[in-house]
Amino acid sequence: MKGFILWRENTAKRLFKTDGGIEMTDYIVHASGADNQVRIFAASTRDLVEKAREIHNTSPVATAALGRLLTMGVIMGSDLKSEKDNITLQIKGDGPIGRMVAVVNKNLQIKGMVENPQVDAPLNEFGKLDVGGVVGYNGYVNVIKDTGLKEPYIGVIPISSGEIAEDFARYFTESEQTRSAVALGVLVDKNGVKKAGGYLLTAMPDATDEDITKIEKSIFEAGAISKMLDDNLSLVEIAKKVTGDKNVKVIQTDMHPIYECDCSKEKIEKALQALDKNEINKIIEEDGKAEIICHFCNKKYLFSKEDLINLVNKN
Repeated sequence: MKGFILWRENTAKRLFKTDGGIEMTDYIVHASGADNQVRIFAASTRDLVEKAREIHNTSPVATAALGRLLTMGVIMGSDLKSEKDNITLQIKGDGPIGRMVAVVNKNLQIKGMVENPQVDAPLNEFGKLDVGGVVGYNGYVNVIKDTGLKEPYIGVIPISSGEIAEDFARYFTESEQTRSAVALGVLVDKNGVKKAGGYLLTAMPDATDEDITKIEKSIFEAGAISKMLDDNLSLVEIAKKVTGDKNVKVIQTDMHPIYECDCSKEKIEKALQALDKNEINKIIEEDGKAEIICHFCNKKYLFSKEDLINLVNKN
């Protein structure tokens, strides 16, 4: 059975217009097209990617890599059903950027981290940020879906390109048996993140090879997602172009993802409590205090000697 072609870019846009002409910040659109043979998930994520860049002080190529992962995260998170559901995305290749993580919940609050935020690399052969080069070509993509079942769903595939969009298209095909096309992108200029966003197209089970071929042709003719967003197309207009369907059915548009970390001193305290008493006592003896930094938002939490002693006594 033929699969979708894969499209990847370095892309998206600060303010997007709705069909009513109202400009707004980050949002997500769900739609269906091609006579209901394809589902469309499209996202504008400039603001949340810019916030991540500011928090982690990422280099341009690290911003592009983390931004793509965050965009994929909110696209997948927009399909969660329960308030307690969440998805964790992890990419670990053999490139210098190291491990990347994004965690999103049903409310589309997402947080992320990159192991080496200051990684740098020459532009690739196309004059673009070399995301694939810094991620690496050997490693894994890991998806953990906690949807209230006894055990979370875990899907793992080897990295195929490091470009992230291609890797997730392969994930949907191999782990979820869903033929998919993925476009993700982040455009960075001297002021930070200029544009960020992406889309996911998934074929319905009864879509024929002919249906898939038509959509592949439409994706190709639509061109780069960066160009569409730079032309100020709304997400609905982009959905129409990539499906070749001028009458796509809009299902939902009132979803607004944000970059927000849910860390707290109480959560950090629980993590410290999980340590062996001897480890906490060693911290007390050697440092007399503990300073914990959240990897997702860089917020610092200070635990005094008295706090640590109380933790030992609680264990």
